Amino acid sequence: MVDRLAVISDIHGNRWALEVVLEEIHELDVDCIVNLGDSLYGPLDPSGTFEILLDRGIMTVAGNEDRIISDSSIDPGARPTLEYVRGELDSRAIAWLEGLPATARIEYAFAFHGTPMKDDEYLLEKVSDRRVSMRSLDEVAAMVSGIQNRLILCGHSHQPNTILLESGQVVVNPGSVGLQAYTDDTPFPHMMETGIPHAQYSIVELDGEDVEIGNLTVSYDWDAAASQAVEQGRSDWADWLRTGKAD
Repeated sequence: MVDRLAVISDIHGNRWALEVVLEEIHELDVDCIVNLGDSLYGPLDPSGTFEILLDRGIMTVAGNEDRIISDSSIDPGARPTLEYVRGELDSRAIAWLEGLPATARIEYAFAFHGTPMKDDEYLLEKVSDRRVSMRSLDEVAAMVSGIQNRLILCGHSHQPNTILLESGQVVVNPGSVGLQAYTDDTPFPHMMETGIPHAQYSIVELDGEDVEIGNLTVSYDWDAAASQAVEQGRSDWADWLRTGKAD
């Protein structure tokens, strides 16, 4: 029986953050850890991150950028970070990525990266040509209709959040372990930021009929991660890592 669950997401190859988060989780005596994807993509340490996840046997679902890494039909072209990541990963890592499920059930929880149907779409947020805003409860409920589990776990936006649906289901986004801000052009140019550089994750505890959620932040050596990003020509990532801001 899983009574206490640790939820991590969006590591993006940030081994430094992952190591500290897992050390803290170990002290919390959880029954299970679930990882919501986008684990290895980034100008940081994809290989070291993979070895940790493999060694710990952490249950992981696929993220959109996990899919991009393992999709041989995608030419890195003008994407030097993708070329770097592929060059760092061996055949074991590629096979691991290719074998990741899109969704997973862990007793009372249902997990996926973006939405149940699309790994590159936000569940709790929506992007227009003017801004990022929160979806209504009705919109979220429609997107997860058919899921019966009491707890619904999503990532992708890097924004920690918890909402309660009218059905009584709780939706949790644990935020990001490894990248606290970024910019994106899809579906419209936008930015996501938490405003702090700390790694983030969630602890979910089942207490009878109640589900208790703790969204936690952890300090780690973000300067080391940022220095690695600079070495790979990604000063933008270095700024995001050091500040948690995307402007």
